[in-house]
Amino acid sequence: MPVAQFPGERNWGYDGVFPFSVQNSYGGPGGLKRLVDACHAAGLSLVLDVVYNHLGPEGNCLARFGPYFTDAYSTFWGEALNFDREFSAEVRNYFVQNMMHWFERYHVDALRLDAVHAIFDQSAKHLLRELAEAARDCSARRGRHHLLIAESGLNDPVVVRPRDLHGYGIHAQWSDDFHHALHTLLTGEHDGYYEDFGSPAQLCTAMEKGFSYTWQYSAYRKRFYGAEPEGVEGKRFVVCSQNHDQVGNRFDGRRLTGLVSFEALKLAAATVLLSPFIPLLFMGEEYGENAPFLYFISHGDPDLVQAVREGRKREFEAFEGEAVFPDPQAEESFLRSKLRWEKRNRGTHGVLRALYRELLRLRSVVPALSALDRDAVRACHRGRVIAVRRKHGEGDSLMIMNFYQAPAEWLCDENGGPWTRVLCSASEKWNGPGDESPSRLEEGWSVRLSPESFLLYRSAPS
Repeated sequence: MPVAQFPGERNWGYDGVFPFSVQNSYGGPGGLKRLVDACHAAGLSLVLDVVYNHLGPEGNCLARFGPYFTDAYSTFWGEALNFDREFSAEVRNYFVQNMMHWFERYHVDALRLDAVHAIFDQSAKHLLRELAEAARDCSARRGRHHLLIAESGLNDPVVVRPRDLHGYGIHAQWSDDFHHALHTLLTGEHDGYYEDFGSPAQLCTAMEKGFSYTWQYSAYRKRFYGAEPEGVEGKRFVVCSQNHDQVGNRFDGRRLTGLVSFEALKLAAATVLLSPFIPLLFMGEEYGENAPFLYFISHGDPDLVQAVREGRKREFEAFEGEAVFPDPQAEESFLRSKLRWEKRNRGTHGVLRALYRELLRLRSVVPALSALDRDAVRACHRGRVIAVRRKHGEGDSLMIMNFYQAPAEWLCDENGGPWTRVLCSASEKWNGPGDESPSRLEEGWSVRLSPESFLLYRSAPS
């Protein structure tokens, strides 16, 4: 999450006011450099969240130095940055140089661009394209890949299409549709923006396309929404079952662990990790962390603190009604949100972590699961049972997922196979109720699935 300097000691990072500085209470510039070096020494890349759509309200003095903001647009969080009005050239350059700052001075590998739908730019060259071009040049100069990943609420493939296909050339983007389609099937929640979701067909579409909405009517938005991601590769989508927004923007910060059963947690893991996209894991989800992740701040302005309290309550009334929200300013909200690492190898926490490791291993060694080829994916459903087949010359994969809270059956209606079972989440090995699925499926087969379970099969190459 963002580390740009903000007032106070603790914050999610989206209230930064000095984009080139590293938060002093987090360790400052030296601390970030040591973290990046430690990640690289361990064979890990580091992705940093940056905010190019607004600055925080407290301590924001950038407007004193130039026309950095415009009243031509407004964002949910405050004044919009001036990327296309008079004297915007140096404003654009300021943020392009900020991107270069993280790549060249801190050796950060990739940036996650916060809420690009709130970057307003009607120029012939959108700021996102300018950033992508500068990142490409930086990568060529430094001899290493530097990537840009967009958080986008647009469902517009132009964000990730290559520049030679008239796209912006951003390397990947988050898929909210995938999360929402999965979340509503698992939890049954339909409040707020979840009202657009809940059908198994929407998860099937997201599994094949990355989006569920590709110019269909959205009841929540009250308009048509999205576009077909034709020609967009699977590696251009980042998918998850939970993230900081979806967890932290619940009034009590409850993770998926506190909303669904242990069997459903395993089902969620497989849906994400065995998808044809890039998986994103929220900290602690791999072992079923059940500490909340609350929204927290430490502003110094009492009026701003009260405004945040009231604003968050209004924002999430559609989800929680009159519920009492934990105080974001209270230190307790921050302390309650810390991970309890000691749980990761205990009991069901350890079992879930082992399953995540096994799914990641399978993703790397089974060719059909490694190839992020959307064109090779076919997903269909009968009721709340979904089958996802991924084709590959070295053997296909077949995953069958039961989103019912009761046993269900799947009957074969297509050629393929024979299939050899690779993994069953209902197995006692994974603390399931017991595995009754056949180890091999021949022509005309059927399988019975335990509640909220999944089966993974693999075929031999033809």
